Amino acid sequence: MRDPFPIPPIPALSKAVQPWADYLDLPTLPLHIHEVVIMAAFYYFVGSVVSPVLSRRVFPAQYAALSRGRKLNWDVHVVSLVQSTTINALALWVMFVDEERNNMDWQERIWGYTGGAAMIQALAAGYFLYDLIITATNLNIFGLGMLAHAVSALLVYSFGFRPFVNYYSTTFILWELSSPFLNIHWFFDKLGMTGSRAQLYNGLMLIFTFFSCRLVWGTYQSVLVARDVWAGLGITPRVLATVGPEEALKATFPSQYTQTMQYVSQSTSVPFWLAAVYMGANLTLNTLNFYWFFKMIDAVRKRFDPREKEKEVKGVENSAQDQAMTTSTETNSTELKTRTRRGTLLDGEEGDEPPPI
Repeated sequence: MRDPFPIPPIPALSKAVQPWADYLDLPTLPLHIHEVVIMAAFYYFVGSVVSPVLSRRVFPAQYAALSRGRKLNWDVHVVSLVQSTTINALALWVMFVDEERNNMDWQERIWGYTGGAAMIQALAAGYFLYDLIITATNLNIFGLGMLAHAVSALLVYSFGFRPFVNYYSTTFILWELSSPFLNIHWFFDKLGMTGSRAQLYNGLMLIFTFFSCRLVWGTYQSVLVARDVWAGLGITPRVLATVGPEEALKATFPSQYTQTMQYVSQSTSVPFWLAAVYMGANLTLNTLNFYWFFKMIDAVRKRFDPREKEKEVKGVENSAQDQAMTTSTETNSTELKTRTRRGTLLDGEEGDEPPPI
């Protein structure tokens, strides 16, 4: 499948990045660097222009009351909502129409390349480039943890330009099918709709999509990619460019190898460091998915179970009473404040820190 991105490669940009692509062994990067840059610029435009303008018109009171850091956090959630919705739709479309991808064998799933899957990979890299820029320029708001997350995500997605497991770029981006519901849940809280019927229905969809797409689908696909990476560890793929002259006369290869395996050479393999870094990141994200899922269940139960709400109210009342006893010796002008409920993943950030992206 040819790259379906509507804007063709920009020669000057491809030429500028070519030395870096050669040095880092990323031969397909010059073909898709314009997509990375364009999408990063698009997301920056949405976050810095579109979101503030629309938010001031649609939610004037709520948006105006936010501090600078919380406004930035709001805008970041708008970008995340736009990104997750569009890339999910595009990934599903590529998975259905890309015949070369659908016919790939295990070698192609590791070292193969198609324009459609590479486009999804580039769009994701563009988002994480935007994420890196926003985090690095607002480090006092987002912190070192989010900066490390942005750097790691961009590096992992950049491996696909080798190409490496290009086939799985559309597979694992479907983890993001739960992200629109997560962002909508966050906005319900900020708009004073916590505990509403609409938030309940959205929360149920969030739990369903998170469980099915990340825990079931994601775990299953992680097992498949681990199997493929293990099969290719330390070996050279067997294609026309890597076999000897005598074997080339007798060997037969799938006809689509001329396109999908065009970037394979004698030096192509899966080095141990690459397999370890990729699978280590994959295992970490899968572990976090299970952790976040149980946090979501706990948050929904606390929000909509009357018994949990009653416990929460009693906890706040007891806290207020304890605080009143502690401050009884202070002046009468001292204002008593109750401790708010501890936030969860579904609540979004605590303070100005955003939830994991």
